[in-house]
Amino acid sequence: MLARVLETEGIATTSISMVREHTEKLKPPRALFVPFPFGHALGRANDPALQHRVLRAALDLLIEPATPILRDFPDDAGPETEPPAPVQASAVKPAAGVGDDVVTEASGMLAQHDQWLARSGGRTALGPSGVTRDALPTLVPFLQRFADGERADAPERPREVSIPGFIRYVVDDLKALYWEGYLAAKPEARGDEIAGWFWGETALGQLVRRVRDRLDAAGDPASKAAAFGVAR
Repeated sequence: MLARVLETEGIATTSISMVREHTEKLKPPRALFVPFPFGHALGRANDPALQHRVLRAALDLLIEPATPILRDFPDDAGPETEPPAPVQASAVKPAAGVGDDVVTEASGMLAQHDQWLARSGGRTALGPSGVTRDALPTLVPFLQRFADGERADAPERPREVSIPGFIRYVVDDLKALYWEGYLAAKPEARGDEIAGWFWGETALGQLVRRVRDRLDAAGDPASKAAAFGVAR
């Protein structure tokens, strides 16, 4: 929709689509459909040749008139071109003997995350909850109370953010703390490896499973959406 507005002002637009059915209905002026999983709009990570091909194919649409146009990338895209789909929690069996002291575990991840920040120049995915990084472990009891079926809330939650929404943001931040901490120790690790470790071997992963189940059981759309989000 925004692309059509820009086009009326004489600014040519192009876009990348990851859901062909939606793009067919919205009919943007120019769009390139890519057969990759969400989060991989340009293809595999650390594959600049493929990423440049995707960008070039999208930019090449700028020479086309806005009719609208929807192109597939590319005609010869095969399984070797597509990155692996992210591993979902439901696909990982918890390992035997996983501990349940999430606060201590999360606090211990802070030191590993320091290494990530040093390596990445401060770049991080932390932030959706609005809670400082070092304070994130203090929100674990809130998640535990919620998973146990209590009417849990946290003073850190902005009043304009629903409890399911805040839970989603807190879990996203904690997952970023763990994932980035893991990458600091193993920079070559792939997403499926990290997901297998998180969902199978960490106490936080098991707590998030319980949080997901409570959200899903609530039945309302906001809780259902949060349940889907935290379990990815």
